[in-house]
Amino acid sequence: MSNTKYTLKEVTSAALEQEFIDLPKRLYKGNRYWVCPLDDDIKAVFNPEKNKYFADGEAIRWIAYDRNGVAVGRIAAFYDKEHAYSQDYEQPTGGCGFFEAVNDQELANLLFDTARLWLVSRGMEAMDGPINFGPRDSWWGLLVDGFEFQPLYSNPYNPPYYKELFENYGFQNYFNQNTYLWRVDDDDINTMIHQRAERLMNTPGYTFDHINMKDLESVAEDFRIIYNKAWSLFTGVTPMTKEEAQKIVNTLRPIIDPNIIFFTYFNNEPVGFFIMVPDINRIIGKFNGKLNLWNKLRLMWDLKVRKSCDRIFGMIFAVTPEFQGKGVESGMIKYVYDTYFRSGKTKYKTVEFAWIGDFNPVMNRMIQSYVCATRHKMHTTYRYLFDRTKEFKRCPRLGFKRSEK
Repeated sequence: MSNTKYTLKEVTSAALEQEFIDLPKRLYKGNRYWVCPLDDDIKAVFNPEKNKYFADGEAIRWIAYDRNGVAVGRIAAFYDKEHAYSQDYEQPTGGCGFFEAVNDQELANLLFDTARLWLVSRGMEAMDGPINFGPRDSWWGLLVDGFEFQPLYSNPYNPPYYKELFENYGFQNYFNQNTYLWRVDDDDINTMIHQRAERLMNTPGYTFDHINMKDLESVAEDFRIIYNKAWSLFTGVTPMTKEEAQKIVNTLRPIIDPNIIFFTYFNNEPVGFFIMVPDINRIIGKFNGKLNLWNKLRLMWDLKVRKSCDRIFGMIFAVTPEFQGKGVESGMIKYVYDTYFRSGKTKYKTVEFAWIGDFNPVMNRMIQSYVCATRHKMHTTYRYLFDRTKEFKRCPRLGFKRSEK
């Protein structure tokens, strides 16, 4: 596909795939905040053998070239039937993502048009972007605030002008994702947390515990039980299988710090977890996307021996519905605060809590008011309705479902 200024090529070979991956390395050269993603992480998204979303979906990628044959933009389009036809959506909805481009609206429009027309041919009536062909915890949303901060691992980073490129095309704000910063040495927690946690800890049956690295199979199962009760009812989230839970734990195993992952139990039944990991983006930027054997050894040396990672990625926090509002959240926060962050043992300076959607006001309020963390980044997930006369609706708040017609 071409126009007067640009030509598009579909990614159909290993050479083109590498060019797709390498484009942002050139666009962001000299940007002190951007962290080069690992090549293998991006390749895995588009590998049917590694990405389960291909089971009932498709994905395609394009690269845009200028008149001189220089790559100046890229985009991917994709859908999977389970999410596209979710009852939470009023129309079949696909996605576009991995967008990168020089600052030219004509180029952006060409890329968006190409993704849109491909999705139309697959029966889609709307397009979310920029999103991931996979779970929401990776490569999801457009950075619109916090450009002066380094991104967390697998979190998107982009220049400020991308916001105009998306909105000028017609994308509308479907929801915002907030990232909060908590400074381990300086920031306190609300006194209300101490009070609520004390009441909880005086209630028989409740216990808090760090994970046991020698029994990660049990950790995976406890994680799965809580996750499925607390998160699977949310829009776009499906119940987790035992195999998926074990895979997550095995993937995280090399970087796990047992001091910052812990669970809450009531009468020995798992009811809550707070999962944090060292943010390897503090280390991998110098690898230029390559995680070969030598760089794996460098990563482990920096992480385990030098302990040079000073930032924690607060990945996920959950309490099962029947135990919400009873002080479990406060108990977990106080537990990690007292046993680790104020113990003098920690090497970390900051904790970042990512992906707190504005459709979840309770969680935003808890992070701000109880943890006393400060919002310092925001990403936006946009939606583009193909029928431009149709009423646009933002993502409903948690706990509320759109009524069926």
